Amino acid sequence: MNVISNPWQALRSLTAARIALGRTGISLPTKPQLDFQLAHARARDAVHLPLDTAQLAQDLGAVLPGHPDALQLASAAPDRSTYLQRPDLGRRLDAVSHGKLAERYLPVVPFDLALVVVDGLSALAIAQNAAPFIHALLQRLGTEDWSLAPTTIVTQGRVAVGDEVGQLLGAKAVVVLVGERPGLSAPDSMGLYLTWGPRVGLTDAARNCISNVRPEGLSYFDAAYKLHMLLRESRRRQLSGVDLKDETVDALEPGSGAMRNFLLP
Repeated sequence: MNVISNPWQALRSLTAARIALGRTGISLPTKPQLDFQLAHARARDAVHLPLDTAQLAQDLGAVLPGHPDALQLASAAPDRSTYLQRPDLGRRLDAVSHGKLAERYLPVVPFDLALVVVDGLSALAIAQNAAPFIHALLQRLGTEDWSLAPTTIVTQGRVAVGDEVGQLLGAKAVVVLVGERPGLSAPDSMGLYLTWGPRVGLTDAARNCISNVRPEGLSYFDAAYKLHMLLRESRRRQLSGVDLKDETVDALEPGSGAMRNFLLP
């Protein structure tokens, strides 16, 4: 049976979303159906893939010269199965990790910023994107006076675990790099969450989020630009979250490769 094309076919060059797939009778053609099943398998694999913390620590060391080796921590979720069923456990450190930070880091002067790298729901996203993004961010922060806390890697973690890490490190602000929930077109998307004054018990209203950081999504250059602007304003105004708006949408630097939404005037 012939495939009937969709009039939106031209829009497929603008998005990885599954649009204009055509049809055969009332069903999807065979190739889009097989592609869907492959994408679903890749998304499932991304959720269950363990993070290679040793390799990640080595990658981070290459882009953070002169800084202590990344400290490897774990959330209170003892394994992946528990992590997926108990999000609350992923938001707190386990006792051993809490003790490591509490005993090892007692800064007299608070650090300006702590970077917390968390596997989240896609270790693949962190393995591929964390180190190159941090490299891009440090190029921007290097033009200003920012003191960095020791970098930490948290396995079986959720976004809120960064609040506890930042509080124990004595950081004024924390940025959590986390693997986002895989989609059927993006199993490797990384999210960034900025919180000013991190402490246990904060809600998502206290955070600013930058999503879909990856080469096929928001580039490292553009993500670093957005985060730098938010960090600068967060430090100046001593706040984050719903009270801190992202005003960089129309201010991306020329040559960044960013494309405006074709639906907007």
